[in-house]
Amino acid sequence: MNNPFLRVPAQEKIIFARHLAIMIKASMSIVDGLKMLKKQTKSKSMAKILDQLSTDVSNGQFLATSMEKFKNVFGDLFINVIRVGEAGGILYENLNYLAEELKKKNELRKKIVGAFIYPVVVIVATFGIAGLLAIYIFPKIVPVFQSLNVKLPFTTLALMAVSSFLLHNGLWVLLGLVIFIIAILLLHKIKLIHLLLDKIVLILPLIGKMSRDYNTANLCRTLGLLLKSDVKVVEAISTTADSLSNLAYRNELKKVSLEITKGEEISTQLEKNTRLFSPMLSQMVAVGEKTGNLSETFLYVSDFYEKEVDEIVKNLSVVLEPILMVAMGIIVGFVAVSIITPIYQVTQNLGR
Repeated sequence: MNNPFLRVPAQEKIIFARHLAIMIKASMSIVDGLKMLKKQTKSKSMAKILDQLSTDVSNGQFLATSMEKFKNVFGDLFINVIRVGEAGGILYENLNYLAEELKKKNELRKKIVGAFIYPVVVIVATFGIAGLLAIYIFPKIVPVFQSLNVKLPFTTLALMAVSSFLLHNGLWVLLGLVIFIIAILLLHKIKLIHLLLDKIVLILPLIGKMSRDYNTANLCRTLGLLLKSDVKVVEAISTTADSLSNLAYRNELKKVSLEITKGEEISTQLEKNTRLFSPMLSQMVAVGEKTGNLSETFLYVSDFYEKEVDEIVKNLSVVLEPILMVAMGIIVGFVAVSIITPIYQVTQNLGR
C-alpha cells in the first residue's frame, strides 16, 4: 500500500492537519472528518489516501496506524505526532501544533528556493542571449568578414570558433548536458556521494551559513514539536534525524540519539560538534534541560534561526545581483564587441 509514486503537496498536508483538527474540535468523528476532507481536496493522490484512511478508521484502526501505509507521503514526524495525540486524547491539540509547524517549515523552504530563482533566471537569460547571438546572428555576418581583407581581432576569431563548434556539435553538447544532470541526480542517490555533497555545501561561503542555519531551524522545529507532543526524547531525536535531508546533520543526530540512551545530555553531545551545532544552540539546550522546558527552547531557537535565514536570503540577493549583472555584461559585451569591432574596421578602411 506504501505507493512510492504517490505525491502530495506540503500545502495539502497542512490543510489536512488544520481542517481535521477543526472538525474534531466540533465533535465530528474522525471518519466523517476524513470523508469531508476527501470531498474538499483537489489532489487526486490525497483523495485516494483519505479514502483508504476513512475505510481503515471505520474498521477500527487508529488513524496513525492507517497512515503508516503512506509513510512515504506523511513521514515519521506526522505519524508520530498523531499517534501520541490519539493515545493521550489530545489529537486536536497535536494536529494544530502539526499544522502550524509544518506551515512554518514550508514557508522557510519557499524562502530558500525563492532566493535562488532570480540568479538562475539571470544566468539562463544571459546564456540564452549569448547563444542566440553566437548561433543565429553571428554566422550570417561571418561570410561578410571573410570576403573582406580585414584582420579580425582575437575576440571575433574566438567567437567564430565557438559558433562553429556549437553549430556542428550543438546536439551533442545538449545531450552531454542532459547526461551530466542525470548523472549528478543518480550519484546523489548514493549515500557516500550525497554525504560528501552535503558536507561541501556546508562549507561554501555564504551558502554554507544559510544551509547550517536552515538545517538547525528545521531540526529544532521538528524536535520541539515532537517533544511538545509528548514523544520521548530518544524517539524524538531519531525521528528528527530521519526528517532531515542533509546527511551530515542526520548522521550526527543519530549519534546524539545513541548517546542519549546511555544517559548523556543532549547539550553535551551538541557541544562536541561546533561545526554543525553552534555554541548558542548547545547553551540554550542546556538551559532547557535544567528548566525542564526543552520543547519551548527548541521552538524558540528555531524561530531565531529562521530569522537568521531571512537575513541571509536578503543579503544573498544584494550580494549576487551586482555580480550577476557584471557577469552578464561581460558575456553579452564580449559577443557584441566581437561582432561590432570588425564592422568598425571595415567602415574605417572604406573611409580612407
